[in-house]
Amino acid sequence: MGRCYQGPMKAIRYHAVGGPEVLRLEDVEDPTPGPGEVRIRVKAAGVNFADTERRRGHYDAAVPLPRILGSEAAGIVDQVGPGVDSRWVGRRVVAMAPRSYAELMTAPADELLELPDHVSFEEGAGLLVQGLTAWHLIHTSARLERGQKVLIHAAAGGVGLLTIQLAKQLGATVLGTVSNEAKAQLAKEAGADEVFLYGGARSVADWVRDITGGAGVEVVMDSVGASTWASSLESLAPFGHLISFGSASGEPPPVSVESLYAKSIKVSAYWLRTQHPEALQRRARQALGELLSSGSLKVKLGLVVDLSEAAKAHRDLETRETVGKVVLRVP
Repeated sequence: MGRCYQGPMKAIRYHAVGGPEVLRLEDVEDPTPGPGEVRIRVKAAGVNFADTERRRGHYDAAVPLPRILGSEAAGIVDQVGPGVDSRWVGRRVVAMAPRSYAELMTAPADELLELPDHVSFEEGAGLLVQGLTAWHLIHTSARLERGQKVLIHAAAGGVGLLTIQLAKQLGATVLGTVSNEAKAQLAKEAGADEVFLYGGARSVADWVRDITGGAGVEVVMDSVGASTWASSLESLAPFGHLISFGSASGEPPPVSVESLYAKSIKVSAYWLRTQHPEALQRRARQALGELLSSGSLKVKLGLVVDLSEAAKAHRDLETRETVGKVVLRVP
């Protein structure tokens, strides 16, 4: 039956910024849902690279400590706040909200996504942050079209694998970059047409030119940053678009407008925490939910460990030893 939620819950917190070792499993007061909110008994929580940056103090550094990490989870609604339909209680849901590395979390009721019985909590926990990022990269930022070519760096990561699937559904040609053969196989299984394996003598840009007959790609999606930036710009076709949505290898160099003129290319950024129009975000959530439910979109689970092993999850994610989605299972 699980524990009775009458006292302090277990949660992962950190009291000072630092390495994965600062993460502690502690007793924390149970949250209470406010107006328009529900409380969720968490079954699985998603782990994202941004969580490691927060822990290191590189992101959201002004948030007071100690802090519970996390931004998405799947579980069962066990309580509703004022103004929320009580019929939510007992439903399996996915939510994107802070402080999800815990046995209990609260989330806005109008942003919940119901999770079908045939989809696991672990898969659900891996959907929203990376899935919404992938969806908006393709539909909102790139406005990718059938027949276009897109280069996706870190193609075997959580966002990468989802972006490949969504791009292929649109009829795009997908090129990906990875660091080893196992990751290359995963990218191909997700639908990538061609995959570049780092470590050889050839550069990414030369490879892209060979694949595209010298034309380049219309879109590059880059979450790596410093180490891939130059090759991303070189890989673009005239009037191409480079979208930055992360900096796993470090912040990319400043963009010189003069350097963009020769090919009339553009550079932009995407961040999931930007205020999105409600109707657009609702449409994106609904689309992802339908694709996951139908089996048309698959969340590739990489590392799945118990909540108490959050430090290991962070360590493996930072050293790029993981593929797909990293998830914390909550007993």
